[in-house]
Amino acid sequence: MEYEWKPDEQGLQQILQLLKESQSPDTTIQRTVQQKLEQLNQYPDFNNYLIFVLTKLKSEDEPTRSLSGLILKNNVKAHFQNFPNGVTDFIKSECLNNIGDSSPLIRATVGILITTIASKGELQNWPDLLPKLCSLLDSEDYNTCEGAFGALQKICEDSAEILDSDVLDRPLNIMIPKFLQFFKHSSPKIRSHAVACVNQFIISRTQALMLHIDSFIENLFALAGDEEPEVRKNVCRALVMLLEVRMDRLLPHMHNIVEYMLQRTQDQDENVALEACEFWLTLAEQPICKDVLVRHLPKLIPVLVNGMKYSDIDIILLKGDVEEDETIPDSEQDIRPRFHRSRTVAQQHDEDGIEEEDDDDDEIDDDDTISDWNLRKCSAAALDVLANVYRDELLPHILPLLKELLFHHEWVVKESGILVLGAIAEGCMQGMIPYLPELIPHLIQCLSDKKALVRSITCWTLSRYAHWVVSQPPDTYLKPLMTELLKRILHSNKRVQEAACSAFATLEEEACTELVPYLAYILDTLVFAFSKYQHKNLLILYDAIGTLADSVGHHLNKPEYIQMLMPPLIQKWNMLKDEDKDLFPLLECLSSVATALQSGFLPYCEPVYQRCVNLVQKTLAQAMLNNAHPDQYEAPDKDFMIVALDLLSGLAEGLGGNIEQLVARSNILTLMYQCMQDKMPEVRQSSFALLGDLTKACFPHVKPCIADFMPILGTNLNPEFISVCNNATWAIGEISIQMGIEMKPYIPMVLHQLVEIINRPNTPKTLLENTAITIGRLGYVCPQEVAPMLQQFIRPWCTSLRNIRDNEEKDSAFRGICTMISVNPSGVIQDFIFFCDAVASWINPKDDLRDMFCKILHGFKNQVGDENWRRFSDQFPLPLKERLAAFYGV
Repeated sequence: MEYEWKPDEQGLQQILQLLKESQSPDTTIQRTVQQKLEQLNQYPDFNNYLIFVLTKLKSEDEPTRSLSGLILKNNVKAHFQNFPNGVTDFIKSECLNNIGDSSPLIRATVGILITTIASKGELQNWPDLLPKLCSLLDSEDYNTCEGAFGALQKICEDSAEILDSDVLDRPLNIMIPKFLQFFKHSSPKIRSHAVACVNQFIISRTQALMLHIDSFIENLFALAGDEEPEVRKNVCRALVMLLEVRMDRLLPHMHNIVEYMLQRTQDQDENVALEACEFWLTLAEQPICKDVLVRHLPKLIPVLVNGMKYSDIDIILLKGDVEEDETIPDSEQDIRPRFHRSRTVAQQHDEDGIEEEDDDDDEIDDDDTISDWNLRKCSAAALDVLANVYRDELLPHILPLLKELLFHHEWVVKESGILVLGAIAEGCMQGMIPYLPELIPHLIQCLSDKKALVRSITCWTLSRYAHWVVSQPPDTYLKPLMTELLKRILHSNKRVQEAACSAFATLEEEACTELVPYLAYILDTLVFAFSKYQHKNLLILYDAIGTLADSVGHHLNKPEYIQMLMPPLIQKWNMLKDEDKDLFPLLECLSSVATALQSGFLPYCEPVYQRCVNLVQKTLAQAMLNNAHPDQYEAPDKDFMIVALDLLSGLAEGLGGNIEQLVARSNILTLMYQCMQDKMPEVRQSSFALLGDLTKACFPHVKPCIADFMPILGTNLNPEFISVCNNATWAIGEISIQMGIEMKPYIPMVLHQLVEIINRPNTPKTLLENTAITIGRLGYVCPQEVAPMLQQFIRPWCTSLRNIRDNEEKDSAFRGICTMISVNPSGVIQDFIFFCDAVASWINPKDDLRDMFCKILHGFKNQVGDENWRRFSDQFPLPLKERLAAFYGV
């Protein structure tokens, strides 16, 4: 039976009045309207009025009708399960009857409403929706066809997964062939909808599409020259995705596809060009890239390079003609969210402690105020990945172009040349070296170019060659580069300040202690920048100071440097409120500074320590309120707590035993007990790092809590959360060194997990090393408990510790392994060659450790006899054989 409903005239007028008022620019009026709308939600037929205005009240203006539909959509999102059945049915039938409204705005609104209902009732409760929409596609009326297709496209975008599951009896088997028929429709809008719908099912390799894949590709090719940009864009997008999932089907046509994409990358329409440009990025990840593209490089490289120029619109948006803007305050939306990288405790390796999870901090990121992704960035990224595929074979195609660009009289062209030079830095480094003695001075000169956009890109490109600059005698390039970058840090243009500051941070990482002779000059500049910088660049400045502290370490601990650096940092620290997110980068920066200054940070530590404890306490309290009454209390931003814990770690590491009285006067251990059980992995990760640092700095305060802490540490030895597991493992090792024999009752809580982790395939290097050290330390303090397992871990133990440089942690771990071998010699017999190799990795062990090695090696040799030893040691690589003979006389 058809649901009969008529609006009450007075009610209708009241709602129309509200809809009109809500379009007012006055925010107070808008707020009142919001409250009234919320109150009206208590009436069951309020939503009937809304659908009535949208679909039946044709006398009203379109914006008001559309707004009515959008308010209804929000109600569906929030309260759909409470709608009475009659209301739901009325809304559904009205939607389907009006999908072909003559107004594109109303059609689109109805489409959004249908999709929202579909995603709420998950399509199952509206079985006639898809069949009905599909049959409307065949309507003679263009509006109906277009409206139905618009709705279907939204449903395909929102509910792709459920459409491809058994829940709905596989409607795609009918829908996909149907969509393919419309690729040849006379209306460009409809063709575009059709391709967009099918595109939703490529990445998931949907069965229904894979059955028709050849017909799909054939139809795509037929649309290659479509006059409608939206259609060309969707064709490009389809080909890019097919490259990832059905390379096999594209291969026979590859030559033509590449030719086509070359054309499209130069499309008049920037959106089409951008979609096409993604093709090169995706292709570069495929193993076949090198062979497929090689014959096209002479054409492709100039196209990409050309795409790297700023467009006229970019320059207007970037205010490319504004040279001095440092006094204009930043707007809030200019500032990107920052992500704090929590502390992960890692071992130092031979190659100067390079972490294996390489942070891509130097991505092409020069104009982030325009839309985040554009043709310029995509072309540069594509050139970057292709340089990594072809390495120096790319240079013959690039160098002739670079010659023209870098010295061009038009600044836009010159600027793009400098970007090209930066983009190929990683892949073509070797081949570029002969040109760098000429290019680097030219770039350093470009830092003084009269255009701010040229100066800022030059900062970035120079940072990509920082590694080479630092490898040369410092006076040749490092000193002039540093001098000029420091000047640019004080530049009057914000974009130049930002680029120079970021580039300088990269230079600091590469140069490390090479910077020590220039510290006074560097600090002078960075401190002066504090008084100049607006909000956004201040955040980058903190990073440059923190990186400086990480790079020069204890060399920063001189009274005159501390005098320069600390007052402005503390001044900012006092100005910022506890709720201010700017605390994050400042806390991170102070953490690096405290670690570097060590005892030099003592005069500043008390207020800093206090505030960190406060931040942790506040965040925990807020979280508890939110858990108890989620409707009354907002969830806290836990980053405040994470960054505070990390700064406390920095203080503990820098101040060592001097932190003792601060810990004594605070409840930090109680707070840590809560943090260690937080649901958020990053909170646990940082609290375990702090636990390890406090264990090293002031164990008497930690010891009373060990019985509570150890079970928690045991449950966090879960390699699913690599960093949490890593820090928990490290903390257990530090605790065992302090506990000695009293560690015995806790061994069962942790040993089996540690042995399992060290034997897992694909465990990251940092975690393997920390696990090996902790197992060694447990064996050092409780050999009787750990030695029986020796055979289960000795081989991975030896291979993971042979690469780290001699240090205290390695020392205690090897003492542990030697002690365990003396308790359980048979546990090492089968893998003795690995033990020999690990021993040989020591450059200079302490004398008593060397004696332990000697004892074990000679003991083994005597046990097997000279003949067997000779046969055994003949398997050794020569360097190992020589080393053991020279150091240990075996």
